[in-house]
Amino acid sequence: MIENRRTQIIQNSIIHLIFIIFSLICIIPLVVIASISFSNEGNLNTYGYTLIPKVFTISAYKFVFGNPGQIISAYWISIARTVVGTFLSLFVISLLAFPMSRSDFKFRKSLSFYVFFTMLFNGGLVPWYILITKYLDMKNTFFVLFAPFLVIPWFVLLLRSFFKQIPMSLYESAKIDGASEYTVYYRILLPLAKPALATVGLFICLNYWNDWWLPLLYIDVDRLVPLPAMLSRMMSNITYLTTQTTNTFMTIDVSNLPKESARMAMCLLAAGPMLFIFPFFQKYFVRGLTAGSLKG
Repeated sequence: MIENRRTQIIQNSIIHLIFIIFSLICIIPLVVIASISFSNEGNLNTYGYTLIPKVFTISAYKFVFGNPGQIISAYWISIARTVVGTFLSLFVISLLAFPMSRSDFKFRKSLSFYVFFTMLFNGGLVPWYILITKYLDMKNTFFVLFAPFLVIPWFVLLLRSFFKQIPMSLYESAKIDGASEYTVYYRILLPLAKPALATVGLFICLNYWNDWWLPLLYIDVDRLVPLPAMLSRMMSNITYLTTQTTNTFMTIDVSNLPKESARMAMCLLAAGPMLFIFPFFQKYFVRGLTAGSLKG
């Protein structure tokens, strides 16, 4: 009995040690990024990256927040885009996945093939750009920041796989009681699909928050530029200034301009909100990732 207990303690200790090491591997890069953002640019060139800054400074954040109104506006645009886009995308994707999961839907195979086909082939960037700018006239509008990503085929198939696990008898019982298809969708399907919806919603949220490509293509006005696109432009400006130091006509002093520290400060500013949001989805995350993994 004592020997078995000792063996169990050793096994648990090894497992805990493995998870501690894995956690440190995940946390240390974030700590290094924070350290670099508060470091002096000269010390970074001399000593390299360290876990603790050699000289603590907030010069990178002073540079990033040189125009605070622009940062606040970009944050609001990113938040509004992420919230609106996530809810609308979940609504549309769940409406599409619901009939695809129903065995009594006549065209479920054709619809599933159509959705899967779009994962493999698309019309190309140029036709897509012409469609959105010329025919839909969405350039430099708030809608263009989320409308092109409303339906992502992979998420549709993921939700369809989860919806298939819900017994058809529940739908049939609701229909016998006089429930319509919309009532079945709203009162039965959505409450039972919370784990999958939370997981897909988190992925959609990350996709909208981190996306800088749509603003790069379709946004030319500063008031509609979200945070990732604004930080990307700011970083491009820093790179341009530091590479043009030999230009005799340049009157800007770039010797003390933060480069690496500003880049890491931007990473923290962009990733910070998502780090606070993730814990609220964590309890659904594992259950949602395994949705549809079992046959039956």
